[in-house]
Parts: sequence; C-alpha cells; structure tokens
Amino acid sequence: MQEAKRVNNEANRMGQQAQEQLQNGLEAASRSFVEANKGFQSLATEITEYSKAAFDDAMRTWEQIIGVKSLEQAIQIQSAYAKRVYENHMAEMSKLGQMYVGLVTDASKPVQRLQAGSNSGRPS
Repeated sequence: MQEAKRVNNEANRMGQQAQEQLQNGLEAASRSFVEANKGFQSLATEITEYSKAAFDDAMRTWEQIIGVKSLEQAIQIQSAYAKRVYENHMAEMSKLGQMYVGLVTDASKPVQRLQAGSNSGRPS
C-alpha cells in the first residue's frame, strides 16, 4: 500500500512537471510567433515604402525623358536612372537581409530562453 502511494505521488509529480513544461513551451512558441509577426510587418512596411519610392523615381525620370531636347540628354537621364536604380536596389536588398536576420533572431529568443532554462536544470 505504501509503495502504491509512492508510485502514485511520483506519477502525479511527473505529470505536473510535464504539464508545466508543455505550458512553458506553448508560451515560448506564442511569444516567438508574436515576434515573427512584428518582423513580417516591418518587412512589409519597408518593402511598401521602397516600392513607392522606386515608382515615384521612375515617374520623375519618365517626365524628364519626355521633355528632352536631344538624344544625348535622354541617354544621360536614362544612365543616371539605371545607376540610381541599381544602387538603391542593392542597398534595399542589404537592408532587407539584415531585417530578415533580425526577425529570425528575435523570433527564436523565447524558444532559446526556454531551452536554456530547461537545460540548466539537467545534470551534465
């Protein structure tokens, strides 16, 4: 009878511990999804702003080309535009890459903290 109580108590303790670990895991996953969502919103905002700026630049360039008086002037405008587009695009891709890295880093922190906390309680 004493052994049955001990086994029952141990089973209850293990069940409680498993439930706490599950709850901690779900909370970490939830925080991770919140961080990822914030990152995706920032990326969407950045891409939208870049697209608007690129479109405005293309329209300004088109207006300049329409008003040219010579072929040489049109080529200069087009060359400056092509250079500007390339430089802006490369800068934007670099910025978006950094934002993606930040998104992954921020989204993984809650899970990493949970993992570090669960590993600290285990004997090595």
